[in-house]
Amino acid sequence: MDRNLALNLIRVTEAATLNSARYLGRGDKNLADQAAVNGMRKMFDTLAIDGVVVIGEGEMDEAPMLYIGEQIGKATPGSIKLDIAVDPLDGTNAVANGDANAISVVAVAPRGCLLHAPDMYMDKIAVGPKAKGKVNLDMPIDKTLKNLSKALNKNISDITVTTLDRPRHEELIQKVRNIGARIKLFKDGDVAAAIATCFDHSGVDILLGTGGAPEGVIAAAALKCMGGEFQGRLHPMNDEEKERCKEMGLCDVNKLLTMEDLAKGKEIVFAATGVTNGELLKGVVYYGNNRAKTYSVVMRAETGTIRFVEAIHRMDKKPKYAK
Repeated sequence: MDRNLALNLIRVTEAATLNSARYLGRGDKNLADQAAVNGMRKMFDTLAIDGVVVIGEGEMDEAPMLYIGEQIGKATPGSIKLDIAVDPLDGTNAVANGDANAISVVAVAPRGCLLHAPDMYMDKIAVGPKAKGKVNLDMPIDKTLKNLSKALNKNISDITVTTLDRPRHEELIQKVRNIGARIKLFKDGDVAAAIATCFDHSGVDILLGTGGAPEGVIAAAALKCMGGEFQGRLHPMNDEEKERCKEMGLCDVNKLLTMEDLAKGKEIVFAATGVTNGELLKGVVYYGNNRAKTYSVVMRAETGTIRFVEAIHRMDKKPKYAK
């Protein structure tokens, strides 16, 4: 895959971020999300790719842009054919409320390599490279944390489990407490939380719990690039959602989805830009004289390279996507 694509994807997430960050703390998550979508979609139009959205803002009748199945890019006969997974604003509530850890994310892979996941819940587990192969979604939680403790050379009392702050996780939280591990709750944005397991400075060792399935695919793509491990299982809530899985070719809804099920192969590229301050990336900072600074990361599974990019933007010289 063309290495230049990695840097171009940063421009895509920067565009979404610069649009949505202006709505920090204004209390309207839909407005912030739409701004991110608008910026991302317009920047995609400048890329010489033949892309198809497999993870996006919903079906065609639900989303005017970045809908599932939408053709993306300025395709020419020689353009690379890509699956595209996007979350223009992972953490809409975080932006609306002025909270932390909102990011804009994109993952791409050759056509047919990213799972077309339905918009429903997914049970998840994510760990960094040191614990790869040592844990499993089907393990009892006590064995999981024991194996993790051994892999990381940490006492269980020093292990930090992160999970979404939701009532559905009360039983999980109590089990972790009973075992003696630490718990870190987050309000929104489980893509960033999954990625955090791969960075020692985050202090997060494992992600557990139930979140969105589309976000699970994007997180799996990122962890593939970093050498971590992600597993998931679809969690349909009713017969309608079970039927939806079958319509999308996921006949066994109980199947344990591994990295290769979610993000196949090595030609995967992931990019993210911080919207609000977080453990992975800083958020947008606005300076005088119509300037803004962004903090991004881009990763390639093929080489394992992780690049952090800081950029100063002159907003008066930007095209309309950044206004």
